[in-house]
Amino acid sequence: MIQAALNGGRSRRFHSAVPCSPAEIAREAAAVVAAGAGSLHIHPRDREDRESLDPDVIASALEAVRQAVPGTPVGVSTGAWIPPGGAARHDAIRAWTVLPDYVSVNLMEPDSAAVIALALQRGIGVEAGVWSPADVDLLAAHPDAGRCLRLLVEINEQDVGEALAAFRATLARADHHGLTLPVLAHGMDAGFWPVHAAAMALGLDTRAGLEDCVFLPNGALARDNADAIAAALAFRHDRET
Repeated sequence: MIQAALNGGRSRRFHSAVPCSPAEIAREAAAVVAAGAGSLHIHPRDREDRESLDPDVIASALEAVRQAVPGTPVGVSTGAWIPPGGAARHDAIRAWTVLPDYVSVNLMEPDSAAVIALALQRGIGVEAGVWSPADVDLLAAHPDAGRCLRLLVEINEQDVGEALAAFRATLARADHHGLTLPVLAHGMDAGFWPVHAAAMALGLDTRAGLEDCVFLPNGALARDNADAIAAALAFRHDRET
């Protein structure tokens, strides 16, 4: 499975095809599913194109996406930087009236355990976001670790050697703790394609899209999210054949 990460914290200034409004996110969702994506990860935006966890903003984005691609799993970020931010986001999540299929929770954030527990209490799946072996240690100590949907291995190092070393060390730490959650992995920017290749070689699910990398393997700029997903799938096919 390849998941499409449509926007993240990127802005239109970063890439003109970054979707912000519910209609834009829905349009990109339809395009990436047509290109082969099996699930979605989005950062809903308010009318000023700012990331938001506001119940109305979350509802508008999810409803638009589900109308465009019914049946496709869609998740949202719970990053502590997203307004209302920090502990205030707990109240926002409690107030959601339309629920995503899953949320991503960054284990490096101090209140990650509470956010995981809250999501599970609401019947929302959890992608446990780990950026390092230390994050895996935090997850392993959580009483609900085994109830998470998957391990989201997010490698942010930009040096290729460092990115691959972090990727392997993070997976090794998960094995050390006996975590058997399905793994979805991705790199970021300069580290994206090396981590993508390493994850594919291990038969892991991967993620691609303008949130993670705007460049194709040949160095050209991706036109949009569908272009990025198509390139990631073609890259996989080329490696397998």
